[in-house]
Amino acid sequence: MTGNLPLPDRILEIANGYWATALLGVATQHSLFTHLQAGVDTAEQLAAKTGMSERGVQTLLDGVVGLGLVKTSDGRYRNTPEADLYLVEGQPTDLGGFAQLKLAEMDKLVGRLDVFSAGGPLTDPMVEVADNPHWAKVAPAIAASSVKVAEAAVDLLGLKGSGEISILDVGGGSGIFSSTWLEASPAARSTQLDWGPINAIARRLLEERSVADRFTCIDGDFHTVGLTDAAYDIALYSHVAHQEGPEENVAVFAKLRAALKPGGTLVVCDYVVEDDRSGPPFPLMFASEMLLKSQRGGTWRRADYRTWLTEAGFTDVSFHPTPSPATLITAK
Repeated sequence: MTGNLPLPDRILEIANGYWATALLGVATQHSLFTHLQAGVDTAEQLAAKTGMSERGVQTLLDGVVGLGLVKTSDGRYRNTPEADLYLVEGQPTDLGGFAQLKLAEMDKLVGRLDVFSAGGPLTDPMVEVADNPHWAKVAPAIAASSVKVAEAAVDLLGLKGSGEISILDVGGGSGIFSSTWLEASPAARSTQLDWGPINAIARRLLEERSVADRFTCIDGDFHTVGLTDAAYDIALYSHVAHQEGPEENVAVFAKLRAALKPGGTLVVCDYVVEDDRSGPPFPLMFASEMLLKSQRGGTWRRADYRTWLTEAGFTDVSFHPTPSPATLITAK
């Protein structure tokens, strides 16, 4: 503040937000954070390691320091703990692929912002179809953002040593929840219901984690595939509700309630906003993604989920924060 006047800094930062997308995307493309963790910590050394110009590397380093992802002292650079956890290659929490995915979308974005006037895509976004190559990039890229959430759910549900439970993972994508839960519960079994090309991605992850022997897949559209009644102890619906409209979500919740054993638990994981739509920030902004890429999706309020789950036959609904922008909802 200058006197009683706010400074323009935050507005300028927001208006130039594409700088952050570009800096993070390019830095992860060139494994900058991985090299820094390995001790390659000067602009000269990084230029030699990456093949970039020294001027370009120095500008990139300045940028990621400005973003608060890297620290500098005496001409040497090091990752912040945040960058070490989420931007170093080979870790299950690496979000570098997600950063590069967003970088690739930048050149297509400007011409599509008429969605705000139109209230949705003017042409079929073609996201919600099985053979969209979009999913082959997106499913692995977003898996890292769910690692900590899946681990938090292990404690929430008491999955460690839980015995021979059966899990249904609807729209399971990369398989990150199934793999995490099966590792925590050695006697559990999980079934993922998703499109065939996505299930193939999940199988690879479950094989890498040596739990594929307790993992099966149902290929198909979860809206239309039939499910056996009272067959599962836990049903998971993670990051799907934001792609669906209210009626579709109620129908799926009712379907999943019928598939649960008596006393079974439905777990919904998604970006949830407050009832007065005052926050949290990330779920509020994420609604723009759904306006751009879906016909009826959005980020839904707690009140919406309570209403829908009650209509679907659930009576005990609770909300649980996670170490991410996502919320876990449990219903019985």
